[in-house]
Amino acid sequence: MEKLLTSWSSTAKSLPENYVFPVDLRPGDTIFVPICNTLPVIDLEVALARGRDVAVQQILNACQDYGLFQVINHGVDNDLLSDTMSVVKEFFDMSNEDKASVYSEDPSKKSRLYTSTYDYDNEKVHLWRDNLRHHCYPIEDYIHLWPQKPARYRDIVGKYSLRVGNLSSKILELISEGLGIGPDYFGEGLTGAQLFSVNHYPPCPSPNLALGLPKHCDASLITFLLQDDIYGLQVYRNNEWLGVQPIPNAFVVILGHQAQVVSNGKLISPEHRAITNSTTNRTSIVYSINPTPDSIIEPAKVLINETNRPLYRAFQFKEFLKTYEEKKDYNEGALEDFKINV
Repeated sequence: MEKLLTSWSSTAKSLPENYVFPVDLRPGDTIFVPICNTLPVIDLEVALARGRDVAVQQILNACQDYGLFQVINHGVDNDLLSDTMSVVKEFFDMSNEDKASVYSEDPSKKSRLYTSTYDYDNEKVHLWRDNLRHHCYPIEDYIHLWPQKPARYRDIVGKYSLRVGNLSSKILELISEGLGIGPDYFGEGLTGAQLFSVNHYPPCPSPNLALGLPKHCDASLITFLLQDDIYGLQVYRNNEWLGVQPIPNAFVVILGHQAQVVSNGKLISPEHRAITNSTTNRTSIVYSINPTPDSIIEPAKVLINETNRPLYRAFQFKEFLKTYEEKKDYNEGALEDFKINV
């Protein structure tokens, strides 16, 4: 428990050396990173009201151009979003004694609180974040492992997980229609492992030297990120960093590597990172949709023809995860071992 940032960061006068990133990876003076005003914001209710084909095209364009978009009026109740953010912040505000039952350095545990990454003791530089994560699909298989405190945690997060899971099915169906691979392509095998994860970033003594999360692409199929009102998410596009402004009650939808493979490169998995600040706690809730370990990931066969050769070979998702972690290349290089030379 003494490793947790929330255990000691509030008394830190300076940034410990093992949190200082190499010069070429530091965020530097993030005041010069512009907020991107062109990142797509999709009003799902309005788009669907104008016609399903309108919603399909808006989402497809965003996934092809940016690999992410913000979605508003998505059907998940605003009060539930507020309650979920409130209860996870309440969790991190609890005493160490109350959090101790959830804390674990065993990465195989299906529900745990830890700091930095799963490999804390072997990493050269630590991330400035604490993380709570647990499996949540199907809920009845995992809810008994979730935190028991705060008392309302399981009820609220359970409802949130169901609603966001339903939203993910809707968005994936629209993406599959846009790709022309059939509305049921993203079935149980590609979406059967769903994770609820909370990143908590306490105030950092030297935000220009540390990172909450380094530049990476998501290993998942697709991720739904709920930000609080504190800015910290940046996306790398055209060789520059761009800020993603928090929008109240919006999800940032981010495509992962598996979506890029299934689409045979038509969709992109964007590189992004989380910066820190020196004054305020920042909390973000990540709901990631992942394939089951034995699922076969490959370009959708309907997309492959004489003029559109497959860019990636077929592989099991667990093979990808093993490579992802062993190479510790969390960007585009994570797919190198799975590319087909054409």
